[in-house]
Amino acid sequence: MKEARCLLALTAGAAAALLYLAGCATEPVTGRRQLILVSAAEELQLGLTEFEKMKKEVPISKDKANQALVQRVGNRIAAVADLPNAQWEFVLFESPVPNAFCLPGGKVGIYSGILPITRDEAGLATVIGHEVAHAAARHGAERMSEAMALGTVGSVASSYLGSEKPDLEPYFSSAYGVGSQLLRVLPHSRSQEARADQIGLIYMARAGYDPEAAVGFWQRFAEFNRQQGGSETMWFLRTHPLDEDRIANLQKYLPQARQEFRPAR
Repeated sequence: MKEARCLLALTAGAAAALLYLAGCATEPVTGRRQLILVSAAEELQLGLTEFEKMKKEVPISKDKANQALVQRVGNRIAAVADLPNAQWEFVLFESPVPNAFCLPGGKVGIYSGILPITRDEAGLATVIGHEVAHAAARHGAERMSEAMALGTVGSVASSYLGSEKPDLEPYFSSAYGVGSQLLRVLPHSRSQEARADQIGLIYMARAGYDPEAAVGFWQRFAEFNRQQGGSETMWFLRTHPLDEDRIANLQKYLPQARQEFRPAR
């Protein structure tokens, strides 16, 4: 019982420290406090290195019209984003995968396979707004910081059990790994995706794109997923929210986005 109380106190102390550190950054638009232990310079270098690697490994689209479209939409969204000193770069990669990604510091990749679903400039603004939101909110650095914090807490607790209750330590390590993944890492990933949808909606509205188009894009994307047979992964094992949840959340934030909307001249 004494050992259990000590371990509980240790874990509670670590949790309190994380809560204290969580005030070191603030997410744009939402105002949510974040735990970020990675410097902006480190984050920028990581993004640059990985993006250069991507450009060597994945073919870049030779479609000049679509490349120009990506550049035009990307630059308009970046101009209203909350990320000073970013090194923005928008690249259209040739791939049938309907996806896009963002690396720290403003490196955004769009796969050509998503263009039939975006359909038009406003649809593409939905996708790019979401990815730019990840960069502006420093979600990559936040994920790295959370992994560092979870690793530290797990290491301290495991070390304590290893010296005091060595027979329990292997069970704790296994349970901690699975538990932290299910109870923190995956829910946090889904939450980040939902907040990037919200922030991206505001960014596309500020850039002069009708935010209503975001709902249309996600409805088309949901239909595409249904035609592909959907995913058999249970919702609590997903890194992204369900399509219907994303659409409902976007509809909830539309009134705020409409207030930010200024049609482009």
